[in-house]
Amino acid sequence: MRDKSSATAQKEPVLPASRPTGLWWGLLGVAAFSLTIPLTRVAVAGLAPLFIGSGRAVLAAFLAAAALALTRQRLPQGTQWLRLMVVSAGVVVGFPLLTTFALTAVPASHGAVVVGLLPAATATAAVLRGRERPPPAFWAITLAGALAAIVFAFTQSGSFGQLHWADLLILGAVVAAAVGYAEGGLLARELGSWQTISWALVLASPLMAALTALSISQQPPAGTFWQWAAFAYLGVVSMFLGFFAWYRGLAIGPISHVSQIQLIQPVLSICWAALLLGESLTPTTLIGGIAVILCAGAAVRVRLRPAPAAGTAPPTTEALETAKEIHDVHPSPLHSRP
Repeated sequence: MRDKSSATAQKEPVLPASRPTGLWWGLLGVAAFSLTIPLTRVAVAGLAPLFIGSGRAVLAAFLAAAALALTRQRLPQGTQWLRLMVVSAGVVVGFPLLTTFALTAVPASHGAVVVGLLPAATATAAVLRGRERPPPAFWAITLAGALAAIVFAFTQSGSFGQLHWADLLILGAVVAAAVGYAEGGLLARELGSWQTISWALVLASPLMAALTALSISQQPPAGTFWQWAAFAYLGVVSMFLGFFAWYRGLAIGPISHVSQIQLIQPVLSICWAALLLGESLTPTTLIGGIAVILCAGAAVRVRLRPAPAAGTAPPTTEALETAKEIHDVHPSPLHSRP
């Protein structure tokens, strides 16, 4: 019994310590993704949307294939290929293409509504797919944060209450990305963070290469230096390097927890749109930004509350699943408490 209690005492502090680490990785990924919508808006000013949406995936796939080959990664096994197809459909094909076409008709600040909805959508997908069980307070704060982000983004875009066909594309992009994030976060626990997005890119590369060739045949790409620079960022960072940090954060998880960091992405995206594109930045940015960030912080604090002391309540199902999946700790020591 002493050995078990000793093992428990050594391993129990590891779980709370790892959660802020997941948040920091998630924050790094969000910072990288925050430039995606403004730079897509820059690129579509001169390059065809089909070329941008598919070509950026082809560029990222070359980098991914090189990284996998140089490090001699083992091939995914069995159902992992099917799960990679889900990731590819969501974050390699669906989200880039849908948002690129949407941003040909609406400003970047309007497109920021996508990331305003993503945290709630990703948390929902995580619950359905990953068996996570957030408390009711978490859902209340998540809903409040999503509403704050939507109101903030639409108010900034000057089109609050107006339904545009691009909004349907944005809604489809939200669903696609949420499913891809949730499945990718789970798969990253098995394959690794950068390996997951790399295999997803390689798997989708034949389709994306065909779409890129089709776009070039219809309209040969011709853009300015800054439009090509924006395209390069979308391919190298938004489609590849950013996922290194993001999927690692989701893998550490819980996914529904780390996904709430995305609530600050609309604020960052709208600020970038103001700086890079000259889109209007009103005083409401400060109020809206503070509201969104406070909701994100509150959601995080709900999930970081310490577990009850021994003898007051049994460990939750989520705590046992997280300890087993992430830290490879068998839950039996927890059950050995007097």
